[in-house]
Amino acid sequence: GGFKRTSTDFACLAEFDNATGSIVFKSAASGSADAAISWTNQLQIKNDGRGLSQFTAKAWINFNGQNTVAIRDSHNVSSITDNGTGNYNVTMANAMANVNYCVTAVSGRGNGEDMHALVPQSNFNFTTTVFRILTLQAWDTFHDASYVGATVFGD
Repeated sequence: GGFKRTSTDFACLAEFDNATGSIVFKSAASGSADAAISWTNQLQIKNDGRGLSQFTAKAWINFNGQNTVAIRDSHNVSSITDNGTGNYNVTMANAMANVNYCVTAVSGRGNGEDMHALVPQSNFNFTTTVFRILTLQAWDTFHDASYVGATVFGD
């Protein structure tokens, strides 16, 4: 059973899964002819349009953090919570596999003031679905930012 090599070249496979409505792209390192192939999933396109791989963002968000916070656009984000001045929780719609993911964040204000965005891990532990963003001015004063963005990579 399974796939066997016809030559010593690398192997590639596109698999269409009618049961889940997804497409999976697989590859395998070169090996001996007639040997069984051990596949590695490189990219999966889910039926909801999400792409899952080590090189695709698992989630991203662009939101207004002033007054009534509101998501402008996002991918795999279900909501944001305003915890107070310059302090927001972002909740992802689909959980990460573990808490060892990476978040980068940016922020700014429309009036040209310099802003800084932090994603703290020391006083707020990531969960598989929630991370926190803090926005500051001059690194010491919390301020609501009119533009806040974040991107998530990981498993």
